Amino acid sequence: YILDYDDALFHNYDMHRIYAIRKLLGRRLDGLMEKSSLVVGGNAYLAQRAKAAGAKNVEILPTVVDLDRYPKPQINPRANIIPTIVWIGSPSTVRYLKNLEQSLQQLAQRISFQLRVIGGGEIVIPGVNIQSIPWSEDTEVANIAGADVGVMPLLDSPWERGKCGYKLIQYMACGLPVVASPIGVNTEIVSPGVNGYLASSVNDWVDTLEHLLRDSKLRIQMGAVGRQQVEQKYCLQVTAPKLAKLIHKIVK
Repeated sequence: YILDYDDALFHNYDMHRIYAIRKLLGRRLDGLMEKSSLVVGGNAYLAQRAKAAGAKNVEILPTVVDLDRYPKPQINPRANIIPTIVWIGSPSTVRYLKNLEQSLQQLAQRISFQLRVIGGGEIVIPGVNIQSIPWSEDTEVANIAGADVGVMPLLDSPWERGKCGYKLIQYMACGLPVVASPIGVNTEIVSPGVNGYLASSVNDWVDTLEHLLRDSKLRIQMGAVGRQQVEQKYCLQVTAPKLAKLIHKIVK
């Protein structure tokens, strides 16, 4: 059997708030990994856990998008339109976005912008113009592509280090520059000053977002680099043949 991880699910057990669960089930997934024919991890953090568990065959394959669903972006700067920052996620992960409340409020005092929240439910940040949109597979690409900058704030904890940066890859596939917390695989996906920026403090977020929102040419330039990176590394068209080869090697 083959296991694939794009989240640090083992921390549901070994970091559980109840001691008995940590004691009894803390190594539950490690046993599965040890006896598997192959463990595929979406990043080095996940792969390292599999190796530490004794897995004999571990490979890293990044989370990807299907380019057939993400057409090449049109280079067409939108003039005289309030720029849009986009975040996509779910009601359970919107807490990360709320950590940007102070940064977004300060940014709104410097420049007009709209925050587009896809899939996070209705949220309110006083002083910030927010557009909440329900998630739909049919509309998510268009809703991302219609924005100007994509953001991925995170906390710094073991769970977040296991995340695979899917939001960033979606934004980049749509030709958007990105701003992200320097946590886990985000530091591998984002090349500061090339396809976006990494931001740690309130001032980092405010300054980098303002810089991007004021410079449409820079957004286009960084967005084009990000799209190229997706085409080269973070797409189904590149990764699927690699996964097929790994599976074939095991079952032949």
